[in-house]
Amino acid sequence: MILVVFLIAYLVRRRLDSVNAVSSDELWRRWFRQGSVVKAGHESGIWSGLIIVFVPALLMALGVYVLALYGWRLAAYPLEILVLVLMMGTPGWRQSVEPYTQAWHKGDMQAAWHLIQERLPASERGAAVSPELMHLSLSKALLLSVFHRFFLIAFWYVVGGIGFAIFVRGLVALTEQWPQAAARPRYVAVCEWFNWIPVRLLSITFGIAGDLSGWLGEAKVAIAGITKKTSEILMISANGSLTGYALDPARFSQIHPDEWANYGGRSLSAVRDLLNRSMLVWICTLALLVIAGVV
Repeated sequence: MILVVFLIAYLVRRRLDSVNAVSSDELWRRWFRQGSVVKAGHESGIWSGLIIVFVPALLMALGVYVLALYGWRLAAYPLEILVLVLMMGTPGWRQSVEPYTQAWHKGDMQAAWHLIQERLPASERGAAVSPELMHLSLSKALLLSVFHRFFLIAFWYVVGGIGFAIFVRGLVALTEQWPQAAARPRYVAVCEWFNWIPVRLLSITFGIAGDLSGWLGEAKVAIAGITKKTSEILMISANGSLTGYALDPARFSQIHPDEWANYGGRSLSAVRDLLNRSMLVWICTLALLVIAGVV
């Protein structure tokens, strides 16, 4: 049933994303209000946030366990579908990317920047001093957002159940929305521990779903590096797996200057297609694991 539950939740979530509906960000923001007040000098503490995300994860896991204990495990599956639909998703991205590609096509880079600047981490908004850097920043943010809101949750749901899925999604929310900004870098460090295995599995999947020879030339060193950050691995792996310089705007502009106006749309389309194919590989792999009786 794990495959059926995840597949239903994934299809529903994709449909909701296409119409920009049902985001869990506001739910987490409201839940985190409990951590809005801390003692002076303790702004960088992380334990209160970890406890706040651990509580709903534990309650959900216990609820599923109790239902299974009394022979009502089937009753938990609709609830798991609902929770996964809430935990996954990147609503709003499509509504930002489409106008961005149109502005890029027109050559209005200032308008393109204003359309997507809120999608980027605060630390990188000032780095986009050129169209190339702006586009790479957006591509990295898209890869990271989809990884955190789909692949990371899928991995931990299969490995640890719905409780783990809630907990890792809560960790991601802590890195973005925790009221005490001083603690967010520490939450990022904690999140990196939970990213370590799934991001490397996704990197390998990029090679399978994309250009394997290009991936072998670029990404095999990245996934072997213990200290490589999640965003670095995603960018290196995607760049190696995509053809046509989809994530190398400087090189593309040199080789195909006449097609520069279409680069923004072509590049993001290639990234989205790679992510979609990679999720299909994960779903097929999960199906094989279910058939083999592993999960």
